[in-house]
Amino acid sequence: MNPIVLVPSRLGSTRLPDKPLAVIAGEPMIVHVWRRAMETGLGRVVVAADHPRIAEAVTKAGGEAVLTDPDHASGSDRIAEALRQLDPGQDHDVVINFQGDLPTVAPHVSRLTAALLEDAAVDIATPVALITESSEAVADSVVKMVGSPFANGRFRALYFTRARAPWGDGPLFHHIGLYAWRRAALERFVALPPSELERREKLEQLRALEAGMRIDAVLVDDVPLGVDTPADLEHARTLLSPADPR
Repeated sequence: MNPIVLVPSRLGSTRLPDKPLAVIAGEPMIVHVWRRAMETGLGRVVVAADHPRIAEAVTKAGGEAVLTDPDHASGSDRIAEALRQLDPGQDHDVVINFQGDLPTVAPHVSRLTAALLEDAAVDIATPVALITESSEAVADSVVKMVGSPFANGRFRALYFTRARAPWGDGPLFHHIGLYAWRRAALERFVALPPSELERREKLEQLRALEAGMRIDAVLVDDVPLGVDTPADLEHARTLLSPADPR
């Protein structure tokens, strides 16, 4: 495989304006995310930005960025455009969609996810973590993966939902919004219209499942902090602040 790591980043956010540029430990959040993506060692890393201010922050830190249409409906559409710009010769056959609001994600999460595509039958790979808090089990902000286990720590994803699922006793799995795509699967996906279940659950991965694509999931040890609110931002600042030497 010859992966490329793309980080979609959008300036507008209703709950946290200018989120990618929010300062954490002296640097914009998008720079922290770019560093986490670089630490994966999976390949070339490019931030797919919707605004020049994001691109400037990344390039100032020594990274690579490309400007994309600000009107894209999703991060998948954004990385698909970036891929066409960056790799018209189609040298990269795997695309890692590294979410732009995960400044604390560990490098091994992406590596474990990408490894699932060594199975030629898998179109898309994604990580999940065990839900340990009862509040997360019922929170609609926590997306659950319903899947069939078939190997140690690996699942065939059957559905994703904001509801508590599946019913009954047993583990529940928190879906982490990071993906490894086969290039052909990504190109097929963005050409499809939004599906009925996707619109209902507000989860675009359901479009892929409804279209018959295979999504496999890998179990990882914890859920990285996603920054969506001012409280999340303060938590990220605490986690990423340099230790006090005193």
